[in-house]
Amino acid sequence: MASKPSIPKGTRDFGPVETARRNYIFNTVSEVFRSFGYSQIETPAMENLSTLLGKYGDEGDKLLFRILNSGDPFTGVDFDAYKSEDGRFNAPALSKALCDKGLRYDLTVPFARFVVQHQNELSFPFKRYQIQPVWRADRPQKGRYREFYQCDVDAIGSRSQLCELELVQIVDQVFRNLGIRVLLKINNRKVLTGLAEVCGFPDKVVDITVAIDKLDKIGLDAVKEEMLSKGLSPEAVQILEPVLLLEGSAAEKIARMRDVLASSETGLKGLDELEELFGFISSAGITLPVEIDLSLARGLNYYTGAIFEVKALDFQIGSICGGGRYDDLTGIFGLPGMSGVGISFGADRIYDVLLGLEKFPVNGSSASRLLFANMGAREVGYILPVAAMLRSRGISVELYPDSSKLKKQFDYADRKGIPFLSICGESELEQGLIRIKNLSSGEESVFGKDEIDRMIEALS
Repeated sequence: MASKPSIPKGTRDFGPVETARRNYIFNTVSEVFRSFGYSQIETPAMENLSTLLGKYGDEGDKLLFRILNSGDPFTGVDFDAYKSEDGRFNAPALSKALCDKGLRYDLTVPFARFVVQHQNELSFPFKRYQIQPVWRADRPQKGRYREFYQCDVDAIGSRSQLCELELVQIVDQVFRNLGIRVLLKINNRKVLTGLAEVCGFPDKVVDITVAIDKLDKIGLDAVKEEMLSKGLSPEAVQILEPVLLLEGSAAEKIARMRDVLASSETGLKGLDELEELFGFISSAGITLPVEIDLSLARGLNYYTGAIFEVKALDFQIGSICGGGRYDDLTGIFGLPGMSGVGISFGADRIYDVLLGLEKFPVNGSSASRLLFANMGAREVGYILPVAAMLRSRGISVELYPDSSKLKKQFDYADRKGIPFLSICGESELEQGLIRIKNLSSGEESVFGKDEIDRMIEALS
């Protein structure tokens, strides 16, 4: 007996309806990206592991999907050399011996590799967008998948915070176009570095940011326990706690933090950057609600300046967009000092929000505007040139392939969400007419066979 086919957990098939809805998201964000002058690129699904490892921290490295070397990867490998005294394998080291490629974890690190590899072909600052899938060996759960799409937009080659402002404007425009109310949270990694310095643990900034980044998920008490378990003193945690709970306007938070970070040059620099960015935001007349969230950390190690996170206001789900400034990501590939900033729109979570809020366009899943019913061979010969002319003018048209009962053809149009149906029988042929019915309103219109402009107007 044949086994029932399935797909890996954390991945999904997309039928015509889902694909049309996803394309609505991709087209909406792409249109906004292009309106700000960003150009599209693509990179391979797999990268060399040397490109990916060490760029996302220990937590990220554990979530990389590794690809077993082709041929016989086990030949010549001394497995005993990868065993510890208790007989267990050192899995990370062994995987390096067996795998030299992996599926990309995000689009930013491959983008940095792309910039270095093609630097002589690019004009800087280089503004790119990229819409492709990424993979993470995570535990699948609601809103979290092992394969998912990201819609990234980055500007590299400038340290100006006008680039950050542009990303804020893009976030504002994208979610306004999608009809989703959101809150944009902003922090600065230099502020977090300064906090690590003032609490006496500058070497534990990664541990602190990883713990803080879980605040929304596990709560303040659990975050405090994690920081203590990483070696922070109770006194250090006591300094950090009120910062994580700080309230007020952006100006009030910055003023309060200047006292806290008075002894940290790095922390004060981060506050200066936040003050400048929020000045730009105010001048630009952004209507999107934007706030400073000093508990925002963004777990990725390559962020060095402003960091962003977007939350939906009317639907319970994790962040649907996030990013930040990275000062030297290209340096690890041999091009130091190339600062960039970017933000990523999580298409899969945005899909869940639009679905939950019923914000997708009605009848957006059908590729066709008009279905010609099949009434027989003679009628088909009459219809074919009309269908061809409509297609040449940009109207998507289908001809039902079989001369079946009209009810079956009506049902087909209904199931596919095709808004218009044309039934042309012997009477229409004799009079040289095309009859078109709006299936939603029931209204019926009649056109001369050559009145293509009038048909297009009715179908648009």
